[in-house]
Amino acid sequence: METSAYGASLAGGAFDFWSFVKRPQTIARLLSWIFAIVVFATIVSEGYINDQHLDTTKCMFNQNDSACSYGVGVGILAFLVCVIFTVLDAYFPQISNANERKYIVLGDLCFSGVWTFLWFVCFCVLANQWSHTTQTEVLVVAARAVVTFSFFSIGSWGVLTTFALHRYRQGVDEVGLGYNDPSSSDHTSPYPSAYAGAPAGYQQSPFTASAAGQEGYQPPAY
Repeated sequence: METSAYGASLAGGAFDFWSFVKRPQTIARLLSWIFAIVVFATIVSEGYINDQHLDTTKCMFNQNDSACSYGVGVGILAFLVCVIFTVLDAYFPQISNANERKYIVLGDLCFSGVWTFLWFVCFCVLANQWSHTTQTEVLVVAARAVVTFSFFSIGSWGVLTTFALHRYRQGVDEVGLGYNDPSSSDHTSPYPSAYAGAPAGYQQSPFTASAAGQEGYQPPAY
């Protein structure tokens, strides 16, 4: 039986790049990375329009700068988180310590769950502000792309959360890895020492009981 810990084989195997790229979790991570780039790059490059009256730039989503700032912030952080966990996923099979694997999986689970929620909020905010936008000079294609890929990010990060939860539930194959506490086993000695002051490692002779049974024996008188 092939043993594993938190969804990965035991440490020591060679890294297979193509197998890593083809993994569903890696594909979902890559898609999340691309969606994040589209969102924050589009807002940064085309999300602000010039206000001729105030000689400033305003967010294309109903001139709400907070909406654009939120989209850029969530997108950049999502981009960085995807890069970090992609590297950790590649290095994960080389980690021999089960506790370290556990912390990585828990971190992945927490971050993925939080970013699923943040993308949901981002989509709701941007979609709401876009529905109230009246500026005619707004780039409609860019605005719709930001809203659409914010929605796609909810699904991709939700998938990552599911994968992380599945890996966490897998845990450690204790049977294969032998993660048993030796102190919990019952090591009963076949000949326990009957003497309180006996030195360590002393075992009572198996003939003691027999000798004790002959204490009442009296030799016959001739």
